[in-house]
Amino acid sequence: MKNKFKIYCLAGLALLAAFSSCSKKDDTTGPTPPPVVTTTDTSTLKGSAGGMFFGMAVTYSLFSGNSTYASTVKGDANQVTFGNEMKYGSIVQNDGSLNFTTADALYALCTTAGLQVYGHNLCWYTQQNTNYLNTLTTGTSTSTVNLALNGSFESGISTNWFTQVSSTAPTNAVISLDNTTAEDGTNSLKVVVTTPGPNTYSIQAVNDAFAGASAAGGTYKVSFWAKGAGSVILVMQGTQYEGATTFTTTSTWTQYSTTVTLPANETAPQVRFNFGAAGTYNIDNIVVNSTAPVALTQAQKVANVDAAFNNFITGMCTHYAGKVKAWDVVNEIMNDGASGLRTSSNTNSGVAAAGTGGVFYWTDYLGRNTALKAFNYAHAADPNALLFINDYNLESNSVKLDSLIALVKEVQSKGGHVDGIGTQMHINLNTSTSGIDAMFVKLAATGLKVRISELDIALNTAQSASFTPTSTQYAQQATLYHYVVNSFKTNVPKAQQYGITVWGVSDSDSWINTTAHPDFPLLFDPNYAKKAAYTSVIQALKGQ
Repeated sequence: MKNKFKIYCLAGLALLAAFSSCSKKDDTTGPTPPPVVTTTDTSTLKGSAGGMFFGMAVTYSLFSGNSTYASTVKGDANQVTFGNEMKYGSIVQNDGSLNFTTADALYALCTTAGLQVYGHNLCWYTQQNTNYLNTLTTGTSTSTVNLALNGSFESGISTNWFTQVSSTAPTNAVISLDNTTAEDGTNSLKVVVTTPGPNTYSIQAVNDAFAGASAAGGTYKVSFWAKGAGSVILVMQGTQYEGATTFTTTSTWTQYSTTVTLPANETAPQVRFNFGAAGTYNIDNIVVNSTAPVALTQAQKVANVDAAFNNFITGMCTHYAGKVKAWDVVNEIMNDGASGLRTSSNTNSGVAAAGTGGVFYWTDYLGRNTALKAFNYAHAADPNALLFINDYNLESNSVKLDSLIALVKEVQSKGGHVDGIGTQMHINLNTSTSGIDAMFVKLAATGLKVRISELDIALNTAQSASFTPTSTQYAQQATLYHYVVNSFKTNVPKAQQYGITVWGVSDSDSWINTTAHPDFPLLFDPNYAKKAAYTSVIQALKGQ
């Protein structure tokens, strides 16, 4: 099936707490679970949340095509996160343009139902459009090196230039340096032609053979600025004349250009200007560029990536300004095994290589300032939106948690606007409760808003292909759900409690539930019946 949610790489198959990969998908089939405990309590999750958000992750195909799915979401959630529809790979087209068609359709369905939409996400390393992004880093460009020598005449007209006025009658002209007018800098070449000579080359200014011309042949773009009513002839001169072009000039500074292709035997071309018409002319800012493709420099790659990064974030936040009131701006940017940011060189080998399979690491090009740039671009585009950083395994990896908090403080110290931290909490029955408590205490200490962003609790900790849950495991799951919600409410001050989002609706649409590894991690069973976990979350939300 098409991936629905996110793709992590499996860091270890023994425990789901060590996840860094699985696929979140649209639907699966698997063994039917045994009967589960349901509740006769008519309370809803959103109604028991005490004023904070209670959300579910949704996808367009199920919300638009499965009425039971949609009614379950509408009945128990007051906020939704799109599993896939707002991610880079779903929005950005192969030419870099943004297509909001599916995202807008799901937004309309959800908001019509009274659900607030939470934006997910603006900066992630996977589910990218690598077809487009690879063109920014592996392509070629036209050289920007100016091969003309002293083309701005700032070193005078005797350096790198030969000028002549033929003595052949009736030629009458004066060539000089003009420091009273210039298009660039302070100097320009001034040519006053009183009487044109008998030949077009009677009055001329010739540049030295330009640097880089040792390679025979080649195509070059030549541009220059000129003013003075009349005409100027530009020629590439070497062993023979090449590309002679006449330009009609005006009394105001104007840029002119032409492209000249040299034969293979032309190894030392010079740019030459001939003046065959009466008038007063100024020439300045002469540029010669080779049009041969050159590999992008690292600086060009960084500039291209940064522009694409800005374009996506600004485009998303501008398009949904006033509609999406909170965003996961930076998603899973922290390295799994140690402190620091995730890059192509330190990410688990189970993840596709950078530039393939939808994987692209912004940090490879934007470095430590990736997060700062993301928050700055988002805040500039929509100053009223709440901006979050979001990551996983924070309850089981204290080094990662501390590193994320340090990154947030660093972004803030540089003027970045961060409103909150999301902890995903893809956990399982073996997850340490003390780790959960310690995480919430540290997150609360930041003073920022805290949200449980992608909660699910897996039962199949052994990743067995023949797994069938037991009533005991369902009871343990319910107990752990209660513990998570209670710890959140106990350790995070109410003013900082943004909300809780469960990552999916029923067990049948969970990203964890696959044919290879069936699982039942959510609050509703495959038939959308309320599980014991549902009841325990209601109780925890109510403080029971």
